[in-house]
Amino acid sequence: MKLDVVLGLQWGDEGKGKIVDVLAGRYPVVARFQGGPNAGHSLHFEGKSFVLRSIPSGIFRKDSMNIIGNGVVLDPITFKGECENIESKTGTPVKERIVIAKKASLILPTHRLLDAANEAAMGKGKIGSTLKGIGPTYTDKVGRVGLRVGEILAPDFAERYKKLKDRHIRQLSQMGFECDPDAEEAAFMEAVEYIRGFKLVDCEYFVNNELKTKSILAEGAQGSMLDIDYGSYPFVTSSSTACAGACIGLGVAPHQIGHVYGIFKAYCTRVGSGPFPTELFDETGEKLRKIGNEFGAVTGRPRRCGWLDLVALKYAVMISGVTDLIMMKSDCLDTFETIKVCTSYKVDGQQTSQVPADTFAEIEPVYTDMKGWNTDLTGFRSEDELPQEFKDYIKFMEDYLEVPIKIISLGPDREATIIR
Repeated sequence: MKLDVVLGLQWGDEGKGKIVDVLAGRYPVVARFQGGPNAGHSLHFEGKSFVLRSIPSGIFRKDSMNIIGNGVVLDPITFKGECENIESKTGTPVKERIVIAKKASLILPTHRLLDAANEAAMGKGKIGSTLKGIGPTYTDKVGRVGLRVGEILAPDFAERYKKLKDRHIRQLSQMGFECDPDAEEAAFMEAVEYIRGFKLVDCEYFVNNELKTKSILAEGAQGSMLDIDYGSYPFVTSSSTACAGACIGLGVAPHQIGHVYGIFKAYCTRVGSGPFPTELFDETGEKLRKIGNEFGAVTGRPRRCGWLDLVALKYAVMISGVTDLIMMKSDCLDTFETIKVCTSYKVDGQQTSQVPADTFAEIEPVYTDMKGWNTDLTGFRSEDELPQEFKDYIKFMEDYLEVPIKIISLGPDREATIIR
């Protein structure tokens, strides 16, 4: 069997949670392979809404197994709260449906303090971190000093925890950052005890054994343009958000990858700092933000909004070898007379269809104008019902990207979806 992958192709917030929830019915296993509680995958069904931060989006499917993989950084406090919220509101038996990789990294309370200290020290050059401790946890992982989930089973875990906490306290002191490093320690230890009640697995063996008889859906977090290697560095996340990250984060070989589903919005958004060539600073951008309810599911921060950037999108499609495209929030463009699409850049006066390596390059977007459809799409459930102008919009993108758009989302609910 194959490991299919779902990725965001922009700067995150593309709507991955809904699509994984829709696709999860086809897969007995759903796995997260990178990122942490900086994710905010929103799910809406049966009149209920949930924002999943660490838990895979297959959790609400009755027969689905959900894996938190090796490449994930897990905050025990956030995870415990998330699980308890789901159990109290839906009765979902989370301990029966979730397994956690022993090699996933632990986020300590002091990691979040370091995150805040680092961001404060950067001043105007700040990255726009969610302050969830993600970056410092990955830093400790690469520096070979971090703690992993499996270590909570060790008899000397408290000593290991103290050693890393003391290291963080020294770093915070050197930075002159005033804080209380003990404030959340009791809650952290209580959450660690809670996690001990879950099935902790050797993820690479578990996943490969499951693949012998079952298809698995790997769920990415953040977006391709935030990839640590191929995103708009340094305004990126701290993990590999491209398809290759699924191999590393779950312990599977590249030949095991099947379909690569790439999700994008019909326009662009970004949270935090960094380049955004098609960003709109006028009433059109504000209109997109209002119609699309573009505020962070985790942070509540207003998202920066702009027209669709096909140059960046094609770049992300190339990096991950996307086989199937999924377009979200098409309905948010229902009332626009003209819809602009960026089809090339001008960089230093030269026109190009490539994303420049220099993150700080001055980029002028070159637009193609498309006629709007001026039709409420939210009630449509078949492709035949769609207006011709919208079909033209889809064909234009497919021709440019050279990949078919297989799923079109016309609203937040599961049912508001056309599968082609």
